[in-house]
Amino acid sequence: MGRGKIEIKRIENSSNRQVTYSKRKSGILKKAKEINVLCDAQVSTIIIAPSGKMHEYISPSTTLIDMLERYHKASGKRLWDAKHENLKNEIEKLKKENEDMQIQLRHLKGKDINTLNYKKLMSLEDVLENGLLTVRHKQMEVYKMVKRNDKILKEENRELNFILQQQQGYGSGRWEINGL
Repeated sequence: MGRGKIEIKRIENSSNRQVTYSKRKSGILKKAKEINVLCDAQVSTIIIAPSGKMHEYISPSTTLIDMLERYHKASGKRLWDAKHENLKNEIEKLKKENEDMQIQLRHLKGKDINTLNYKKLMSLEDVLENGLLTVRHKQMEVYKMVKRNDKILKEENRELNFILQQQQGYGSGRWEINGL
């Protein structure tokens, strides 16, 4: 015998409501997986509980972003406003920049340079030579600063030794004052 129809309205008892939510959520996610497997349909299901916890199923052959973009194109509804589109474009631009910088860093480390043509190799050599000159200049500055500090410390050490010798001389009575 089949189950009887129930009236669709909010369940007042919170524990009954939670049990029903849990069972129906599992059922919906199960059905989403089944329709994906049986019919080769791309499915995306998002369920957000009253507590704020999110449950989702997205077909393994796609992504949520792809699904939302296809929905946007098919329905003609604007999901993203101009601000979001600009942010998306900015993210794509930054991703490309990051990728280019990663490649450049690998080249600077001497990796993946076999694919570079002569012009790019010459450019890389210029960058490396300029970097080497900058490092040598900084190294020379540090060396001069160390030498200066060394000279100052040696002079201070001489002065302190002189003062120490004078104090030791006065304390031992080795110094004669006015011929006494």
